[in-house]
Amino acid sequence: MSPTHRAVTVLAALSLSAGPLAAQAVSPGAAGVRTPNVEFDMMTWPEVKAALDAGRTTALVYNGGTEQRGPQNVNGGHTLMAREIARRVAVELGDAIVAPVLPFSPNNASAELPGTIGLTNELFAAINEQVVEQLIITGFKNIVLMGDHGGGQQQLREVAEKLDAKHRAEGIRVVYCDDVYQKAGDDFDQWMEENGYPASSHAGIPDTSEMMYLGGDRGWVRLDLVKSAAGDPVLPRGQRPDPNAPRVNNGIRGDARRSSVELGKMLIDMKIEYAVRQIRELLG
Repeated sequence: MSPTHRAVTVLAALSLSAGPLAAQAVSPGAAGVRTPNVEFDMMTWPEVKAALDAGRTTALVYNGGTEQRGPQNVNGGHTLMAREIARRVAVELGDAIVAPVLPFSPNNASAELPGTIGLTNELFAAINEQVVEQLIITGFKNIVLMGDHGGGQQQLREVAEKLDAKHRAEGIRVVYCDDVYQKAGDDFDQWMEENGYPASSHAGIPDTSEMMYLGGDRGWVRLDLVKSAAGDPVLPRGQRPDPNAPRVNNGIRGDARRSSVELGKMLIDMKIEYAVRQIRELLG
């Protein structure tokens, strides 16, 4: 079986085994302590020390971002999703703690679509490098870099390679997990195509569905706007848009109108499965 067909099989199995959505309800946000408590910024220092002493020596550095996500999704979506996904990955791994999620990524602000606060590639890489070094001083032995935003993936890979080479002789690993973003996204896009869903990229079906599932009734998605959430079309690779054609220019690339909680759960389950598997492979 090819990797693609295997991924589609996984998607189908996940969708069939999801069970009642009520049973999959997301816990309240980090305003209160969740059990188990695996979020660094929601722990006291004695709790961090006790966790390290007990073997929770893997730190997940999951980068979020702040950018416009169409009229229907809140600007902090990358950060909100990153925190929830990272928590679930940490719980599944059993030996990990989630570092605070960076709410900025490589991007550029826009006065026309005012929802983005970005960093340069260089500053983004420098911040992640400093965070990793601080976590090593704190006592973590494995640091995993991840990102929820397309911009910055190359920088995360480069930082991981640089610091892994620097610290590996000390018994410390720094690795980059890309399956949670790239492979999961690609496989889900293929599943959508094969099942008759329209192509989407930014603020389309995948983004909106994830936020509908993880956000529940917390207002991450303006549900009344989903029915009209269609943007500029996603063009085939290499094809340029017609300069004379009118643009929607609402921040959406694709069509998000068929977004659903069920699709969001399917994609989130994929991301967690792919991330846990790759992290275990990377760290042996």
